[in-house]
Amino acid sequence: MNDSNIYRTMKKGYASIFFIATMALIVSSCSGRITRSHPDIQVPAGYELVWSDEFNVDGPPDASAWSHETGFSRNEELQWYQPDNAVCRDGVLVITGRQERKPNPRYVAGSREWRLNREHAEFTSSCIKTVGKKEFLYGRFEIRARIPTAAGSWPAIWTLGKSMPWPSNGEIDIMEYYRINNVPHILANTAWGSDSPGKARWDTATVPFSAFTDKDPAWSQQFHVWRMEWDEEAIRLYLDDALLNETLLADTRNGAIGNHANPFHQPHYILLNLAIGKNGGTPDLSAFPLVYEVDYVRVFQKTK
Repeated sequence: MNDSNIYRTMKKGYASIFFIATMALIVSSCSGRITRSHPDIQVPAGYELVWSDEFNVDGPPDASAWSHETGFSRNEELQWYQPDNAVCRDGVLVITGRQERKPNPRYVAGSREWRLNREHAEFTSSCIKTVGKKEFLYGRFEIRARIPTAAGSWPAIWTLGKSMPWPSNGEIDIMEYYRINNVPHILANTAWGSDSPGKARWDTATVPFSAFTDKDPAWSQQFHVWRMEWDEEAIRLYLDDALLNETLLADTRNGAIGNHANPFHQPHYILLNLAIGKNGGTPDLSAFPLVYEVDYVRVFQKTK
C-alpha cells in the first residue's frame, strides 16, 4: 500500500494473460457468490482453522482482534481514518468512505509535511488491523469481500510483518484495487527491503479490471474470495481460485538496512482498509458514499 506502488518495475506480465485465460473457466461458479449466509466453514484437507472473524455480531469490529488507525496515515491519501466508518451489520464488516470535512488537529500552517499542512480532511474512511492481537506465521488466508470500484476507491487486503520498519518488515498485498494511468487494475504484490531507506523491492502482478468485467459485467456487484497460501518456500496469491502472483521466498531477503533478513519468515498481521484518492484517482463525488464489505476473514494453518 505504499506510494511507491506506482514506481514498481517488477511487473509480471504473465498475470493478465493467465488470468484472462482462466476467468472463462471459473466465472460461472464465481458469479453466484452473492449470498451473505455462513455455511459451516470448509477446512481444507491438511489444515486446521486457527482464527476467523465472521463479523456476525452487530456493532464495531471485535476489539480483541482489531484496532483502528486514525488521522492521515500514508501515501498522501485524502481520507481521514476514524473508527466510526467501520461497523459490522447483517454478518458483514462495512467500511464506508464518506465525503465529509474533518478538522486536522495537527495542522501547522506553512508546513511541508503533508499530514500537517492540510487544515481539513475532505473525506473519511477506516483502516482496521490485527497488529499485536492476531499475528500469523504461514498459512492459508481467505477473505471474502465486495469492493468499491468507483474513481477514487483504493480498497486493500494486506499484511505487514511485526518486526522492523517498512519495507524491511515485509508487505503482502493480497488485494489492491486502483488506477494505473487512470485504468482500473486489480493487484497482487509482495515487497521487502532494499539497501536504500524507505525503498522497497517489489514483486507485482497487475490485471486490468476489464479482464473481470468483460467476462461478467456484474462482477463488482458480487462478493469474491481472495486467498493467500504462504509457506516456508513461497507466497501465492489467488482471486476466485485463479493464481495471480507467486513469490519465491528464496528471492526476498532484505538489503543491508534490513540486516539481510527474510521478512516473510516472521509473523504478519492483517489490515483491511479503504483509502481514497492518490492511486485510487480523483474521487467521483457522485459515487459517495463508497462501501467496502468484508464477509469473513479466515486463517488456516497446516496440521502437524
